[in-house]
Amino acid sequence: MFDYVVVGAGSAGCVLADQLSRDPGTTVLLVEAGGPDRHPYLRIPKGVGKLFGDPSFSWHYRTRPVRPGGNPDMWVRGKVFGGSSSVNGMVYNRGSRPDWDALEALGNPGWGWDDVLPAFRSIEDNALGGTSTRGTGGPLHVSSVRDPDPLCDELIATGGALGLRTVKDLNEHEGERIGYAMATIKSGQRFSAARAFLHPARSRPNLTIASRTTATRVLFDGDKAVGVEVRRAEGEREEVRARREVILSLGSLNTPKLLQLSGVGPAEVLRAAGVDVRLDRRQVGGRLREHRCLALRFRLNADLGANRQLSTTVAQARTGAGYLLTRRGPLARPAYDVMAFLKSRPDVERPDAEVLLAPWSLGSLIPGKPAAVEREPGLSACAMVLKPSSEGSLAITSADPDAALDIDAGYFTSGHDRQVAADLFRRLREFFAADPIASRITRETFPGPAVHSDDDEGIVGSALDGGYCGFHAIGTCAMGPDPDDVTDSRMRVRGVENLRVVDASVLPVMVSGNLNGPVMAMAWKAAEYIREDG
Repeated sequence: MFDYVVVGAGSAGCVLADQLSRDPGTTVLLVEAGGPDRHPYLRIPKGVGKLFGDPSFSWHYRTRPVRPGGNPDMWVRGKVFGGSSSVNGMVYNRGSRPDWDALEALGNPGWGWDDVLPAFRSIEDNALGGTSTRGTGGPLHVSSVRDPDPLCDELIATGGALGLRTVKDLNEHEGERIGYAMATIKSGQRFSAARAFLHPARSRPNLTIASRTTATRVLFDGDKAVGVEVRRAEGEREEVRARREVILSLGSLNTPKLLQLSGVGPAEVLRAAGVDVRLDRRQVGGRLREHRCLALRFRLNADLGANRQLSTTVAQARTGAGYLLTRRGPLARPAYDVMAFLKSRPDVERPDAEVLLAPWSLGSLIPGKPAAVEREPGLSACAMVLKPSSEGSLAITSADPDAALDIDAGYFTSGHDRQVAADLFRRLREFFAADPIASRITRETFPGPAVHSDDDEGIVGSALDGGYCGFHAIGTCAMGPDPDDVTDSRMRVRGVENLRVVDASVLPVMVSGNLNGPVMAMAWKAAEYIREDG
């Protein structure tokens, strides 16, 4: 018997395990289906390319085809201590004041910018130093690119020539801006949530970690959650009990999955899967929102960028040896080196698009196969509609916890998203037609001249066929004040006592940017709520 059972040792779960176990009189069990984060690839920032495709480190979830006649997506999530923070691109964003204030305005008191900023400042140890909005001395190290590729300076200069503000820390400013990405990297090594929060807490006698242990359903006594049924790696099933709370931190895919397997979800979905309905909650698994990234790739006219250092086995070995000696070079950098926030059209109030830029390029994407870095020099852009309004859904297909999910990504189903994507694409082409970067480019290799800048449907089609999932799913257990909202503003599941959700699934709308940082700050704040409610 434990006071708290936290399910999922990802970005949120690691924070909760650390914060809740700080009270020596409180016992905490952390349940994680993956294993410890010991493999060397988990420390190498550019190891993300190896980690995404390896089932030892990542879960792979296949969606429905992203459009009729198209291919499905493969959504990747971390399968190791630290969860997706151990396999992601490490980009650190916080969203901005209007994002969080809008969340509060939707009926979620306590989630405005002035409420959330102290959590960000508490978790951060920013290499650029502290300010009124930036933290130092916290457990999570955040830094900028230390030894950038010279091509990145030209990308930033191009943004400056087009009127974007050049900044050192993109999180410190509003408006259109460009600069080096802030990332969860320290001294050339990945700094995951496990490294920041879980490892320092592991020696505490009141914290128990059950690795390679899968939660299969929540246990109830009437309307109260009292524990979790788990399955060990050997197949043995066991019931673990919680005196105070069960806290689900499995992310936007697996938290609603576990609720549905436990009988909490849309009645028609549960009955079709052969699960008894405990609580008919139609929004569990609904309201799914995800970023769909538009992709552009270019061929360079000189031997510039990182392709030559990453494309062949020999080059990778040479680059790897240099990294091990110095903790520098392309392997020490985040997945994308440069970021920009910009407006898709001049008349929008604030930036509604994010652009990630890198001095490398991938070859053609083939479904089911890992993408390879091209041998010829190239550069890449990945851009997304920051606050998509399109919604998808997910549902269990069986009472078997190992059965596949039915995931409808719902990309570009709203007119808003399609229009912003098309306008964004046109701005990107303007960017790469401007100097100094234009002087380095011979041609656009994807999507290429077949997609015209005035063809909105062609642009959206290229994003669906050759773009990327942003790996930023939200909304499947969204918080809000209405009876239909799955969770309330303190992340408690409606209709069930002692059951809480702490992960990105509670966000009803997207914050502007990548979600790893916001999830950790939300978990830090959730720990305060849990202690207060306990």
